[in-house]
Amino acid sequence: MNINIRNEKPKDYRRVEEVAREAFWNLYFPGCHEHFVIHKMREHEDFIRDLAFVIEVDDQIAGGIFYTHSKIVSEENKEYKAISFGPVFISPEVHRKGLGKELITHSIEVAKKMGYLAILTLGYPYHYEPYGFLGGKKYNISMADGKFYKGLLVLPLYEGALDHISGYAQFSDVFDVTDEEVNEFDKRFPYKEKKYQKSQDEYEAAVTLLDD
Repeated sequence: MNINIRNEKPKDYRRVEEVAREAFWNLYFPGCHEHFVIHKMREHEDFIRDLAFVIEVDDQIAGGIFYTHSKIVSEENKEYKAISFGPVFISPEVHRKGLGKELITHSIEVAKKMGYLAILTLGYPYHYEPYGFLGGKKYNISMADGKFYKGLLVLPLYEGALDHISGYAQFSDVFDVTDEEVNEFDKRFPYKEKKYQKSQDEYEAAVTLLDD
């Protein structure tokens, strides 16, 4: 298996959206919206083009990772620039081969070299703790409602990056999409059935889990 990680190029766009759609379909709710988010993200002011990577297996795109600007807003309304990744995905055809790990590790190393402060992301702690992410509570970083959730994960990108910084995480509005927008965009792809699966219940429970 020949693996290559490189920056996304315009010629990759459609293939990347297809792979993302396959990876997320019915995972968190019936259907998915990540392929549309990626499509919209590329033209958004928060998009970080230098941190948009695809991973190829034998010259075929098998996954991708995308970053946007985010911030930590303090009680005094001071803003500290951070970055966030998502969507990140691997084609179901090549799951459990360590490709996601290679993609995330590569992108984190590039982000460190680019001098960013910290990465904020939302996800399952067990997915991201191996990379050094910890719950936001550890750094006194909450969601906008002031609550600490287990799914808000934070990684400082250099020693002491978050010393004396606290507040709430604010993510890009590129993720705010409507069902109507997604459904219209989805007409560009072959029909897939939207349905319930157990992972949707796990996700529903995970997103509301508080870090007490």
